[in-house]
Amino acid sequence: MTFEELLDQAIDMLRRRGRVTYRALKLQFQLDDDTLDVLKDELLYGQQLAVDEAGRVLVWVGPPAMPPAANSPPLVTQDASPASASSVEAGPATAAAHAPHLPDAERRQLTVMFCDLVDSTVLASRLDPEDLREVMRAYQVTCAEVIRRFDGHIAQYLGDGLLVYFGYPQAHEDDVQRAVRAGLGMVAAMQESNVHLAQRHGMQIAVRIGIHTGVVVVGDVGSGRRQEQLALGDTPNMAARLQGLAAADTVVLSAATFRLVQGYFTYQDLGAHTLKGVAAPVHVYRILGESGVQSRLEAIVPSRLMPLVGREEEVALLQQRWEQAKTELGQVVLLSGEAGIGKSRLVQILKDHVAHEPHARIEWRGSSYHQQSALYPVIR
Repeated sequence: MTFEELLDQAIDMLRRRGRVTYRALKLQFQLDDDTLDVLKDELLYGQQLAVDEAGRVLVWVGPPAMPPAANSPPLVTQDASPASASSVEAGPATAAAHAPHLPDAERRQLTVMFCDLVDSTVLASRLDPEDLREVMRAYQVTCAEVIRRFDGHIAQYLGDGLLVYFGYPQAHEDDVQRAVRAGLGMVAAMQESNVHLAQRHGMQIAVRIGIHTGVVVVGDVGSGRRQEQLALGDTPNMAARLQGLAAADTVVLSAATFRLVQGYFTYQDLGAHTLKGVAAPVHVYRILGESGVQSRLEAIVPSRLMPLVGREEEVALLQQRWEQAKTELGQVVLLSGEAGIGKSRLVQILKDHVAHEPHARIEWRGSSYHQQSALYPVIR
């Protein structure tokens, strides 16, 4: 079989199925690794008919297969009446009205998490299929509960892997933090779940998690009834590659993601790593836990803060109220306003102003991650 014949058959198979794993292609056409790589490059980049998903699956993004045309003869009529002409002319318009509508794709910044079960092959060999299903179900439910708490979106269950989006379909100003906190929460939740698994099956399981942030295009892929909303681009692939670097029960980030959460978490610098399919080495960080920082201003180095502009009147009011409070004339000030207009910065300026004077400060902060706990600010 020539390569052109191989390519045509692979395209036909991928068009019909919508999704095909690399292993299935290798088995179907008895390919060696080099030929598989050439075929993959031709489908992804040469013909641009597919996209890569997590380094495992080809997803068809080309035009759907066209149904065979009916073998009915063309309409011929000797009647030239206006009614007949109107009937013939209505045909194309009707056909156009029923043409499939391709949904719009959306370009956006996304944080993608890829979570995988460690040594799942060994797990499958040691457990009865029914027990394996129970273990896998416990793993998926445990992780899904944590992801839901941080408002993440599970895009796909990939066997023993989870592909998760933060920032789609619902975006938050702290989606990157949510992803990292969810990753730490999943590791902790699985360790708790292991107590039950050890008692029931005499074994424990572990996960590894990779997170990357970047620009993607989100839209429908596949055809027919096998359509999914997936993020296309390099970001999901990078998250999958990072997951492969993670040790058991750890969360690793790319430098792009780490820069967006620096200060909020303690970490270990794992240095630069060469990832398959990525030209330049990628700096990788392992997240160890939360740092205790609760606001952006605490996370930012003071020297990196820009001067506050246009808030002289508000700053003066706060300082006046402080002077009155020192004369034992109690004061209460309420600061309210839309997100991002500088409320936290004004409070920080007052804190800096009184830093060298005798005072007691009690600071309570609500958290969108702990909405189920009314007393969280007090406990914290």
